[in-house]
Amino acid sequence: MNTLSISGKNWIFKKYNQQEIYYFKDYFSLDEITSKLLSIRKIKKEDISSFLNPSIKNFLPNPNTLIDMEKATLRTIRSIDKKEKIGIFGDYDVDGATSTALLGKYFDELNIPFEIYIPDRMKEGYGPTIKSFRELINKGVKIIFTVDCGTLSFDAIDYAKQNNIDVIVLDHHQSEINLPKAFSVINPNRLDDKSNLQYLCAAGVTFMFLVSMNRVLRMKDWFNKEKLNEPGLINYLDLVSLGTVCDVVPLIGLNRAIVKQGLKILKEKKNLGLKTLLDICKIESNPSVYHLGFMLGPRINAGGRVGKCSHGANLLLNKDPKNAFKLASELDQFNKERQMIEKELLQKLLNQTKDFSKDPVLVLSGTNWHEGVIGIVAARLKDKFNKPVIIISVNGQIGKASARSIIGFDIGSAIIAATQDKILLKGGGHKMAGGFSINIKNIVTFKEFIFRKFKNINEDITKKKPLYLDSALSPTAVNLDFYKKISILAPFGSGNPEPKFIIEDLKTMNGKIVGEKHIKSVLIGKDGSSIKTIAFNAVENDLSAYLLKKNNKTFNIAGKLSLNEWKGQSNVEFIIDDIS
Repeated sequence: MNTLSISGKNWIFKKYNQQEIYYFKDYFSLDEITSKLLSIRKIKKEDISSFLNPSIKNFLPNPNTLIDMEKATLRTIRSIDKKEKIGIFGDYDVDGATSTALLGKYFDELNIPFEIYIPDRMKEGYGPTIKSFRELINKGVKIIFTVDCGTLSFDAIDYAKQNNIDVIVLDHHQSEINLPKAFSVINPNRLDDKSNLQYLCAAGVTFMFLVSMNRVLRMKDWFNKEKLNEPGLINYLDLVSLGTVCDVVPLIGLNRAIVKQGLKILKEKKNLGLKTLLDICKIESNPSVYHLGFMLGPRINAGGRVGKCSHGANLLLNKDPKNAFKLASELDQFNKERQMIEKELLQKLLNQTKDFSKDPVLVLSGTNWHEGVIGIVAARLKDKFNKPVIIISVNGQIGKASARSIIGFDIGSAIIAATQDKILLKGGGHKMAGGFSINIKNIVTFKEFIFRKFKNINEDITKKKPLYLDSALSPTAVNLDFYKKISILAPFGSGNPEPKFIIEDLKTMNGKIVGEKHIKSVLIGKDGSSIKTIAFNAVENDLSAYLLKKNNKTFNIAGKLSLNEWKGQSNVEFIIDDIS
């Protein structure tokens, strides 16, 4: 099928191998649809068992495959033996908060004193500074960890070294050839790293570090000598999975095992902060990737965007129910404020984009736009226009920017290149997102630079708006049994996309607006069977013309299945992405 929809997308069925389907059915006793989805995902025959049952044990490599891991582990153990206070400098996003909490929980279980520092997004910006390191040193720390940052923090790390403080970097952001003079830089995206773990987020890298720590301390019989229980790292996977999902890294290999097992730990509500947040969000069903990415994550992020940046990490480290409730409630309120600010800025920028609609990359700048939401707004515009988006908030002579990209254009590398060319003051990121600061006199030069970079790749990537579909379904397939069949391939996310389906020849039986801008409808097929559907934000687009009125016109829908669990009842509905 190759159909142009009402949103202007080409509906294209993904390719599969029929012989593989026969093989998967015969040798693994799988049903037709599961076999087809495995073939579409190009899962190798020898990897089927581990893909369907992703365990940490099967995917966890030797931590020492990461450069500097052994060196960092032994250095940290020296500090632990001396009971030295440890400093943890974390980023203000979810990956930084979870990484900070992972280290903090671990050192707490070892009775090692630690101090955390989360920078203020507005006043300090991304990454460590001399001022922040000075503050940690003044509080008596003898060694500093940077998590989800540090790979490009040359000045701050030089300052620490001058003050005889070793810095261990646990990061995943792209690096330059030259690295700061840290004691260790553990980063699978170092240019000289051969671990093949580039897909890990900072929480994943931090987890690998803790695995290394546990192993060496166990070999030294440290836990018995100190009369302490060895930390059960499996119980930390709720935090690792939260960071992994919210940083939108590919759910492949070890990441997929982390999230699969982490959701089980999250269900047990062992982390007080996460338990409190689950309760405030009224999540009563089994936690899912959706809950991590769209309910818990945004609230933890909200502290760094519009509230107090340290709230997220402090909530995840909290042991006091009363304090945890206070932090979680404030994060929930911050998230509501963030949504309002984001909505206002998005509308303002949508009016501006008309003037730049032909630009290959959208570069928008304005005075005092809220730095806490420009990244989210850039992501919204990127999705709408299918092109990279960079939003610069100007204050005086300096602009601070957030960038979001599309598949095929490495925005992190482009930002690093512009920094090396002295167009930017500082900056970094990864393939799909980044940030930087710039003198406003260089904004035009930067636009020309980023346009050239983009044109060096295939500019057609923004002109194609495909919607890839896995299979056609009949309306009767929208049921719990079928949902369970495809759920065997979960967790879904970047690198393992949720299956999308088409259902043909439907009519609207009834429809209604819910939550101001979403549409719930009941559609009926040619055979008389009906399905419940929801289309998010559909009131604002052309989907509403099909879904709100009962008529005799037939149409096709594309989207995915969703499970609603409420008071012991489970119902499957179809989330509509598009109509043709």
